[in-house]
Order: sequence, then structure tokens, then C-alpha cells
Amino acid sequence: MARPGRGRGRGSRPRPIGHVIAVDTSVVVRYLVGTPEAQAVRAARLIDGHETIALSLVALVEAAHVLRTQYGVARADVIDTLLDLVRREDVVILGMSTSDTTDALVRARSQPGRPIPEALSAIAARASGALPLHTFDRAMSRYGVAVTEP
Repeated sequence: MARPGRGRGRGSRPRPIGHVIAVDTSVVVRYLVGTPEAQAVRAARLIDGHETIALSLVALVEAAHVLRTQYGVARADVIDTLLDLVRREDVVILGMSTSDTTDALVRARSQPGRPIPEALSAIAARASGALPLHTFDRAMSRYGVAVTEP
């Protein structure tokens, strides 16, 4: 999973930004794991290219799930990899700011259970002003959002 460091992230040389294009989970995973090689090369060409890359929360959650279950990547490493990806200057998260997405992933790092989808769901509710979050899981408040049971 050495791919995220290859891209030019915040604080590095500016790159020309073209129009925004969305990529799905399959492209993100190929980019991050480097296999199969032919697809990984095409994914890297796209993500490391001159376009602004748009990722959905679904793509982030699915990528985390695939990295954990199919590639055996430790949860902390998955979170760090996703943080590297979403902090890139040329990556935007659909419907959320980079700071909100980063906040969710950082909070997920120290939480038990399924912290990545929970954290992103909670922070998405906060970012859109859809609070309190109605849930039967009162522990969702650990992500810094008001919760209530339906």
C-alpha cells in the first residue's frame, strides 16, 4: 500500500487542477494496493493525473472494508492510508469538507467496532446539519455528535 505517498499532497508542489471527476471503490483500491498491475497503473495515471478526484463516502467505506477483509490490512493502517488520500490537494469528498472527513477518520482510529462507517456517518450528519443523529447506538456520540433514540 505504498501508493498514497506517490501522489502530491498538501504542502507539496502545486499541480494544475482540471475539472472534477468521480472515481469508485474499484479504482481507489487498485490505486492503493497496486494490483492487478495493469489496472493499478491505469488507476494511478488517473488519480495522479491533472484532474480533481471526487470520492464519495460510500467509496471510502467500501475501500476500507476491502482493504481489511480482502487484503488483511490492519485497521490503523487503513485509516492512515485513507487519511493520506483524502488530505491530497487534488481530492475532494462529495458532500463533506476535507476537515470533516479527516476528523471522522482520526476519531475512528481509537474506537472499537466498525469505526470507519460509524464515524463517517456521524460526521456526515454533523456536516449537513442533520442533528441530532437518530440511532439505537448511543455510543455514536463518541464521534462528537448529538444522538437520540427514535
